[in-house]
Amino acid sequence: MSGGHGDARQVVSRQRDTQPSDSRPLDSRQAVSRQADPEYRIEDLAHLSGATVRTIRAYQDRGLLPKPERRGRANVYGDAHLARLRQIADLLERGYTLASIKELLEAWDAGRGLGGVLGLVAEVGGPWTDEEAGRISRAELDERFGGRPDDSAVADAVELGVLERVPGRDDEFLVPSPQELAVAAELYAAGVPLRAISGHLWELRGQVEHIAARFLEFTTEHVFARYLEHRPPTDADAAEAAALVRRLRPLAQQSVDAELARAMRLFATRHLQEHLGAVGGQGPVKAVPPEPQERTRTSAASASDVELLALPQGTIAAVQALVGAENVSAFVTAATEREVQARALDALTPTQPNRNKVD
Repeated sequence: MSGGHGDARQVVSRQRDTQPSDSRPLDSRQAVSRQADPEYRIEDLAHLSGATVRTIRAYQDRGLLPKPERRGRANVYGDAHLARLRQIADLLERGYTLASIKELLEAWDAGRGLGGVLGLVAEVGGPWTDEEAGRISRAELDERFGGRPDDSAVADAVELGVLERVPGRDDEFLVPSPQELAVAAELYAAGVPLRAISGHLWELRGQVEHIAARFLEFTTEHVFARYLEHRPPTDADAAEAAALVRRLRPLAQQSVDAELARAMRLFATRHLQEHLGAVGGQGPVKAVPPEPQERTRTSAASASDVELLALPQGTIAAVQALVGAENVSAFVTAATEREVQARALDALTPTQPNRNKVD
């Protein structure tokens, strides 16, 4: 142990001998040291930022990162470089391209504030639901879905994003939406196979993503276009747009909820009518949904007025004799929609008897 202390004293002594003398008081030297900005080699900067040395050099070549200060034969980086790298990483994680990030950073370097823009980025990239993620163990998961392990079903759930693996833990999962997992558990308990649940969710996700894209196109055209005319938008415009995002965010879900409730009532009633066979003696009359272009004109009345109706036996026999048994359903549906349209036209026709009278 004593030999070790002796070596340490010799190292300190050699360092003192080789360091240049500084006649300033110790307190003064310490103050200057505290005020000096940290300096990093490129390897240190890579370690602190999480980027690779190759990535840092590529950012410099593309103008995303300021050039380092040259000190003799070495390049020196500071806290400004570290902050810029973290800013780039955050924007990349939110889905921005390097080209768009460069535009934002050039605006910043030109003296235009980016507080509003970054606030807009955070607002759009933040959670779009108040639901909080949860965790579930593999044992709990198996118990909720029949009590038997099913690695294939778990793999499907991970691929769908219903479950996320926890690094270093094979027996635990992150659940981004506990509500969605609860729906799957209820469907399984009701008798729906896991494969069918996964297939339904894939189909539903594609349809919902289409709705989300259309809602964004609609609001961008009519609401946000004026804020995005400049690239990047001004700080004030971006801040105002971020406030609008907060106001409009619930509207997408509210509109989908209302339309889904309307459609479920309409089609569930038709589906029940089909399977109950409410038409006397002739078996079920299958309700044919209107074509997409007709749904807009007829759905409002249908959603509120649809009922289970039993047609008289004589009416069914007459229709069957006219169009054949296989066409009874389509004929009844078409006749009903024609009557609804005729009544709508009657309601729009002027009732004043002398309005169009020619003398």
